[in-house]
Amino acid sequence: MNVFSRLKNMNILLIDDDEWIRDAMRVFFETEGCNITVLETAEEALEVIHRQNYDIVICDYKLPGIDGLAFLRQVRQTRSDVLTVLITAYKTADLVSEAKNIGVHGFIAKPFNSETIEASLSHLIARAK
Repeated sequence: MNVFSRLKNMNILLIDDDEWIRDAMRVFFETEGCNITVLETAEEALEVIHRQNYDIVICDYKLPGIDGLAFLRQVRQTRSDVLTVLITAYKTADLVSEAKNIGVHGFIAKPFNSETIEASLSHLIARAK
């Protein structure tokens, strides 16, 4: 089964402070018929996530204000059912260990492309079955 056929039935939230990444990811997912909300900061996302249910949250690690890991920690405390992915160019053993301890399900390493995203989400969804 194509990963996008599963994603079409899910709500996705992306948080990244890089406008190019937000725009590119929005176009990528919307072209595949997926429901995606893109936001610039974790603070914005904290407001939105209490009003809307998301199945997958994809968040950059380095954000202004609350960083992605702190944000995902807060999400996991209130929404243990949401699948979480951390985007990072700073993937160290300590970061991976801390992320796994709070329940982050997957990682997307920067730089990435559409194939990387598709493979990561396909793996994530397969594990979540």
